[in-house]
Order: sequence, then C-alpha cells, then structure tokens
Amino acid sequence: MITLALSKGRIFDETLPLLAAAGIEVLEDPEKSRKLILPTNQAGVRVVLVRATDVPTYVEHGGADIGVTGKDTLIEHGGQGLYQPLDLNISRCRVSVAVRADFDYASAVRQGSRLKVATKYTTIAREFFASKGVHVDLIKLYGSMELAPLTGLADAIVDLVSTGNTLKANQLVEVERIMDISSRLVVNQAALKLKQAAIRPILDAFSNAIQKNAIPS
Repeated sequence: MITLALSKGRIFDETLPLLAAAGIEVLEDPEKSRKLILPTNQAGVRVVLVRATDVPTYVEHGGADIGVTGKDTLIEHGGQGLYQPLDLNISRCRVSVAVRADFDYASAVRQGSRLKVATKYTTIAREFFASKGVHVDLIKLYGSMELAPLTGLADAIVDLVSTGNTLKANQLVEVERIMDISSRLVVNQAALKLKQAAIRPILDAFSNAIQKNAIPS
C-alpha cells in the first residue's frame, strides 16, 4: 500500500491532475466526505488528509510514503528525513513582508529600529531579517495575521501572499518579497528504497506531467 498525504484545498485540487497523469483517481470528494483516508481507483494507493503543516511530519515518520507540501512548510519543518525529488509548480504564491499603509517601513529598517514581526513562518522571517541586519522580535501567530499591525500587536507581518487582495482589504501594503513558493513532492527515504517498484512510476508520471505543463518561473 502506498499512502499519499495531502491537505484539503488548493494543494489537493491542483494535485489531482498530476495523480490522473499517474493513472490515480481519488474516489471521494474530501469536501463532501468526513473520511480522513480516501480510496483511489488503484487498490494499492490511498490518500490521507492531514493539516498542511503536518504533511512533512507524516512522511518523515512513515505515516505516509509520499506527500505534497509547500516550500514554506518544508523550510519551517526543516526537511529532515525527506527526499524532495520534484518541484510540482503548483499552489504558487510568495512569502512577503507587509505593514500598515501609514507605517514607514523603509525608514524603520534604515534607522535600525527593532521591529515587532508577527508570523507563523518564524524560521523564514528570522533568517530573512538576520540577512538584512535588522533586529526583530518575532510573535508567532497561526491565523488572522493581518490583525497584528491593525491592533498594534506588531509593526509588520511575514505571510503568504497570492493576489494581495486580503492585504488591500485590511489597509496593508506589501513592502518586501522574501521568496517565491510552490508545492513540492516529498518522499519517505525508507519507503523509496523498500517500495521503489510502486513509488517510482508515480514519481516518473508526476515528472512527465510537470514537463508537459511547464510554468515559466
């Protein structure tokens, strides 16, 4: 049995065409089913639904053989024990710094002010600001990041940005782009050796599908 860990939402939806290229069809809609383990048309392949941040942990510790997760999640996790063969070029977005429209971020950075930064991406934020020589106090949040500058909890946020519409709706502006993000395929290293005959065709099908539908960087 090959177990594939996915999270609901955009990653799940955008992984479906890649699974189809490998001849795998998920037989139940995760938005309509309460099941956390979904069957596929392949008797030897199943999908488990987990939180996006938990995908690397399931794959690392053998709860799943393969997973699809964002580069941001992998950086925060550390990527230990994971083989990362493919950038799937799906669920593309970016990690950026955003502030209130009336906050002079450039001056604060230039003057060496100590910034309060709210984020759930503490590793990414810490490394980014350290590389700029900017002192920050990191405040870890898990949701509603945009509230932090609006309530005075933080001067800035580091968060995923796709269209930027949520920032605009909350009178925030994107001031620095830290990195581009897309989703990666991750494989348990032991499973790759022990189940190679079953896993390799899936990796090859994913790779071929990506090449046929290559998205310019």
